Amino acid sequence: MPTDTSAPPSAVAGPTGAPQEEGDVAVLDRPEADTPWVTLVWNDPVNLMSYVTWVLQTHFGYPRAKAERMMMDVHTRGRAVVSTGSREKMEADTEAMHGYGLWATFSKDT
Repeated sequence: MPTDTSAPPSAVAGPTGAPQEEGDVAVLDRPEADTPWVTLVWNDPVNLMSYVTWVLQTHFGYPRAKAERMMMDVHTRGRAVVSTGSREKMEADTEAMHGYGLWATFSKDT
């Protein structure tokens, strides 16, 4: 009797050729899925430097020294990356910064 080397009927070949159970969804290779996103806080004529530092400490939990460095980047360079992660997380962080009255955007990290 011949030996059947094919995958069982309830399995299909996955992206690597290995059997994958039906119902499992393979994640397609998407370059943007590997690209981190960033939240940027921009300089504005309204908020005090001490307030921006306080927001970064309060919302992100950064130590004072790190929050002050980021605030100085905002002040001197016009912007600072304040968080990095998935697009969804950066959308939430950007919205939170708006809630504090800061100018913020998110984008793919370059």
